[in-house]
Amino acid sequence: MIFFLYTLLLFHHLNTQAQNTVCQMIGDPKYPLFSKNGDVTIGGIFAVHGKEILPSFEFIQKPQRLSCSSVTLSDFRLVQIMIFAIEEINRNETLLPNVSIGYRIYDTCSSRLSSMSATMALLNDEEFTAGEKCNGQTSIHAIIGETESSATVILSRTTGPFKIPVISHSASCECLSNREDYPSFFRTIASDYHQGRVLALIVKHFGWSWVGAVNSDNDYGNNGMAIFLNMAKKEGICIEYSVKFYRTEPEKLQKVVNTMKKGTAKVIVAFVSFPEMGLLIEQLSIQNITGLQIIGVEGWITSKFYIAPNSFHVMRGSLGIALRKINIEGFSDYVIKSFWETAFPCSQKEVNSFQNELKCSRYQDLLVLRNNNEDVTEHRYSSNVYKAVYAVAYGLHSLLKCKEQGLCANALTIKPHQVVESLKNVNFTVKFGDRVWFDSTGAAVPQYEVVNWQQNSDGSIPFKAVGYYDASLPPDQRFVLNTENIIWAGGQLQKPRSVCSESCPPGTRKAGQRGRPVCCYDCIQCADGEISNETDSNNCMQCPVEFWSNAERNKCVLKSVEFLSFTEVMGIVLVFFSLFGVVITVLVTVLFYSKKDTPIVKANNSELSFLLLFSLILCFLCSLTFIGRPTEWSCMLRHTAFGITFVLCISCVLGKTIVVLMAFKATLPGSNVMKWFGPLQQRLSVLAFTLIQILICVLWLTISPPFPYKNMKYYKEKIILECSLGSTVGFWAVLGYIGLLALLCFILAFLARKLPDNFNEAKFITFSILIFCAVWITFIPAYVSSPGKFTVAVEIFAILASSFGLLFCIFAPKCYIILFKPEQNTKQHMMGKTQTKSY
Repeated sequence: MIFFLYTLLLFHHLNTQAQNTVCQMIGDPKYPLFSKNGDVTIGGIFAVHGKEILPSFEFIQKPQRLSCSSVTLSDFRLVQIMIFAIEEINRNETLLPNVSIGYRIYDTCSSRLSSMSATMALLNDEEFTAGEKCNGQTSIHAIIGETESSATVILSRTTGPFKIPVISHSASCECLSNREDYPSFFRTIASDYHQGRVLALIVKHFGWSWVGAVNSDNDYGNNGMAIFLNMAKKEGICIEYSVKFYRTEPEKLQKVVNTMKKGTAKVIVAFVSFPEMGLLIEQLSIQNITGLQIIGVEGWITSKFYIAPNSFHVMRGSLGIALRKINIEGFSDYVIKSFWETAFPCSQKEVNSFQNELKCSRYQDLLVLRNNNEDVTEHRYSSNVYKAVYAVAYGLHSLLKCKEQGLCANALTIKPHQVVESLKNVNFTVKFGDRVWFDSTGAAVPQYEVVNWQQNSDGSIPFKAVGYYDASLPPDQRFVLNTENIIWAGGQLQKPRSVCSESCPPGTRKAGQRGRPVCCYDCIQCADGEISNETDSNNCMQCPVEFWSNAERNKCVLKSVEFLSFTEVMGIVLVFFSLFGVVITVLVTVLFYSKKDTPIVKANNSELSFLLLFSLILCFLCSLTFIGRPTEWSCMLRHTAFGITFVLCISCVLGKTIVVLMAFKATLPGSNVMKWFGPLQQRLSVLAFTLIQILICVLWLTISPPFPYKNMKYYKEKIILECSLGSTVGFWAVLGYIGLLALLCFILAFLARKLPDNFNEAKFITFSILIFCAVWITFIPAYVSSPGKFTVAVEIFAILASSFGLLFCIFAPKCYIILFKPEQNTKQHMMGKTQTKSY
């Protein structure tokens, strides 16, 4: 217990001793470039000079102060606009009516060393009175700066533990959006997240799918380029190369320039800081690399510093994202009059005074700008500094609970962390119409102009606005580009093309090239039966079943329907031979009818001969049913008509064969065979054989009849319109029955071929059936193997060939005798009883 009490007493003693510690500054204090006292103080850090002159570090004497040279006009204008805004607020009777704002503005000389020195100077007072105690508090309530993102990261990390709000006018790195790392950071410029997205939108809008990427090797360039690359990937934009360099790395700069020279991309996205861009333009000009469409960012795209006769030919036609150009009323007059009279710490009179010469020496190079205000309207960051100052003022106004035309609370009690909280809730409109507020990341709403480097007829080079991006508008109105007013790289009026591979036209598809980005591909024609009806199609579409691709492979057209028609050559030839067979058969019939009483016609039952001729006419005619567009009725008719007529024909031939056999059997002594196969029995046999075939056909048509069928298996590009058999059993039953009768007829005729007679009809029947069987045996493999309409043609050929075979083999010899050997047309000659002449 005693030990615990002793520990408490020790801590109390140490705390009391720390509070009584006298502050001592080590080294010389750093004095601000511009300063003014006030109830509240705003710090400013700007790179008014571009170069820092380092003293000699020989360590034999105390180092001299750092000095700067080469005035950066753009940042000097930012200093002036900051002071202008503060003085404007101090004159305002409604905004912080009884509170004055002071300022302390330091010059970083574009150096990290001086930047850190300025930051530490802001955190401390310039000087300490002897005996002054440390209270752990700073007299600065907010800091405006810096210009570059990397320097702002350092500033924010340094001031973060003290919760001093930092408001940047141009640090746009997305890395600063992390509220855990930078809880007291704000900016009146949008994050590079939006700038990267807009760059991708511009590239996509112009159809550029193959671009090069160059960025500064710092926070601004690396984070911004990472955002662009991510957005480009989502938008289908391919990156040929992505290279980076820093201002102190000439070797890497040369490598970047060589990459740009060798690359095939005609569009280059340059996410580069202001100093690096100057070095890049210089190298491009030296090596005369032209024809590249440069797409720039707000960090450099509107800098007139880069417009020079020796470099404009490289950069002419450049496009880029810029902050909106805003004219702040009264500022142009202020920079040439009031500023030098009220804010500038060293007048011309004082400069000429010997006593103040040392004090004014650091301002000598600024005095030359006293009467210069031509560039004021071109500075696009001035409005951001103006907004930043007013944001602090409105935050303080709310924090101090100021009332209109009234008083504010005591400003001496305000702590920086309170200002941080008040800035989160500011929402006001400045005099030029812009509404100012900070989102959850501490950034402003993105509002950009798209500018184009053009040259007027008088030689002047304005940054012409050709579009805009405003996130405060509805989504469909945020991004607008006026392409008609754009001058492209090299002063061309025609938009450059930047693609790895040309677009694939309709009828083709894209096939990626191995090992290359997706934008590099070959155009492969769609396969048969597939189409693509749009440009740059990734896949070809399969046509529907009854459709086929046209020759260009960009449209599905109905497949051509193929069937054996009456109008094509093959159909005409088959019709001709069919009708020719009918005519020949009719002529034979007429001839036989005119000679019906002659022995050769009456022999072997003339009725069967006439019935056979009639059935042959039907056989020739039934082949016509196989020609023409198949229909439901024609499909049923063609096979049944063919089966029945051929059975009728073969039945007649079979009857004649049996009659020949019976006739010779009847001549034998004691034979009574003819009475069992007389004319009546012959008619009944023909009828019976035919009825069996009719029964088979009826069963076939009843169970599974033939029907029209679109055959799309044999040919992919066309439809074979044919008659499906329905039941293959029925079809082969019909053919099998015909074959059975033909075989029976052949056997009987073969047996009767050597019977004694001068005119033995059995020989001719044998030969005709032999031809018939040969035709139909060869028909089977030909029928199975023939494609499409040729299947039908083979079947018609078989019908015609077998019909002509029967017609000529059976009736041609008789017609020959009737027409050319009438003396042989006698009963005696037919019976073989004529006298033979002896010589």
